[in-house]
Amino acid sequence: MKKLENKIDLNDLSAVVTGGAQGIGYAVAARLLTSGARVALWDINDELNKQAVESLQKLGHVEAFNCDVCDDASVEAAVKATKTSLEHIDILVNSAGIAGANMVVEDYSNDEFRRVVEINLIGTYLTNKAVISGMKKRNFGRIVNIASIAGKEGNPNASAYSASKAGVIGFTKSLGKECADHDISVNCVTPAAARTAIFDQMTDQHINYMLSKIPRNRFVEVEEVAAMIAWLVSRENSFTTASVFDLSGGRATY
Repeated sequence: MKKLENKIDLNDLSAVVTGGAQGIGYAVAARLLTSGARVALWDINDELNKQAVESLQKLGHVEAFNCDVCDDASVEAAVKATKTSLEHIDILVNSAGIAGANMVVEDYSNDEFRRVVEINLIGTYLTNKAVISGMKKRNFGRIVNIASIAGKEGNPNASAYSASKAGVIGFTKSLGKECADHDISVNCVTPAAARTAIFDQMTDQHINYMLSKIPRNRFVEVEEVAAMIAWLVSRENSFTTASVFDLSGGRATY
């Protein structure tokens, strides 16, 4: 499906995209680059980082840094390396995340539950915390955390994922209010499922369940998610903050 792209002006802005080497993060990076931003990909997979840079560099200035969003030191190192290269961080799009196992709560591994929460929620906290001080000093910043419709409605057999994404929503609203006296916007998006590598972590039954809940009767395309995020991180989004933007194809009830 060919999409028409509205012109978003991100010239002279520097952006970080976590999980930017694949999936939604990659699509966001591509859209930000075509809008004029300089982009740093933070991903734990060095090989995917390399491949992403090679394919994206035709669109603009892009670099990649190894980053484990769950590790304080790794996040701090990524911030330092990014600032050395790009001078400052104006935009953060937090896309790093995992789905975790699909099973009922009583069968869920405690370690697996903690791992999902650690990556999806603690990783969001650490990356947001790492960039917010610099944004306040410059009195400018745009943050978009990628949550999920599962965080609003709760998907059965996905308790860890649903809980972690609900946490991302609450965290985003809190931080957005903390920064409301600055020209800083902190929002999140709650997409329905997209056909990315995250599907490899899910059962066919769970994938079919998610599709059955979407009135559009299809999964969201990563470019559609990127389109909404591109506006959210632009200078035009100067008022809306601490908010949740739905991308569920009509599934959401609030």
